[in-house]
Amino acid sequence: MAGAASARPLSPLAIWVVSDGRAGIENQALGLAEAVQRLTPAEITIKHIRWRPIFDRLPSALKTPAMLASAPLTAPWPDLWIATGRATLPLSTRVKAWSGGKTFVVQTQDPRWANDRYDLIVAPAHDGLSGDNVFEITGSPHRITPQRIAEAAPPFADRIAPLPHPRVAVLIGGKSKAFDLTEAHAADLADQIADAVRASGGALMLTFSRRTPDAAKAVMTARLSDLPGWIWDGTGDNPLFGFLHFADHILVTEDSANMAAEAASTGKPVHVLPMIPLKAGDKFARLYDDLQSRGATRPFDGALDGWTYDPLAETDRAARVVLEAMQTR
Repeated sequence: MAGAASARPLSPLAIWVVSDGRAGIENQALGLAEAVQRLTPAEITIKHIRWRPIFDRLPSALKTPAMLASAPLTAPWPDLWIATGRATLPLSTRVKAWSGGKTFVVQTQDPRWANDRYDLIVAPAHDGLSGDNVFEITGSPHRITPQRIAEAAPPFADRIAPLPHPRVAVLIGGKSKAFDLTEAHAADLADQIADAVRASGGALMLTFSRRTPDAAKAVMTARLSDLPGWIWDGTGDNPLFGFLHFADHILVTEDSANMAAEAASTGKPVHVLPMIPLKAGDKFARLYDDLQSRGATRPFDGALDGWTYDPLAETDRAARVVLEAMQTR
């Protein structure tokens, strides 16, 4: 009888992915949940947290579920709660009590509040966070894997596959607290990219982010539009995964830690494009030192030299630690 019982399949792990619904935030928690799901049977449910505007800016310690604009969260509580972002903190710190200790609580990023009240914090190593419940990874959790890229690429094959090699994917960010992308700097980057693509005889595949200033977008499009390839203008399906799948080289602006870490999950050469720094800081320097030490990235020097390295799989590594921690708590 004992043998029969042990052979019985386990119930799928119930995972809640909790965020304020912004794609960049949600994808961190969802990427980690999907990585856990690749390791063990699991059912993922997405939950969005929104606070009534009058309460939104209150400190997390003062917020209560009665202040929510979104639907209240109720039992049955999940086995695993993976949350990202400030909006989730007042609930992440309470769900263990609500569930009678059943729910294992994971917060990604540095919560910067009540850090000892989560079972595990999966934090970017470049943030420099420490603690007994902190697990550091290179970059943040994300949804990009070689398999996911390959599965999403076929709809774009007709347009990309005929392009000459080397195919150069260029991911342009924009203004942030730490960096700026002025029109003049964007023009300079465009000229450097154009020279490299022309010298190689290859093709360009370029996409902008939501943060790319309109002036920078316009000048780069004007200076690069005569190259073979595709500059995505935001209409139709986003070809990012197609670009990453078919690329021989990837160029990313240095303003986005997520873009660099995600690009490094492909195993393809990642060239880092400089931006205009707005303030001094060590976080990005630590990240790029880490990526460069792994052989994933190099500063863009105008040449499309190739190299190889083991693709980063930091989200999968974090998922293994989550399951181990759940088993040993």
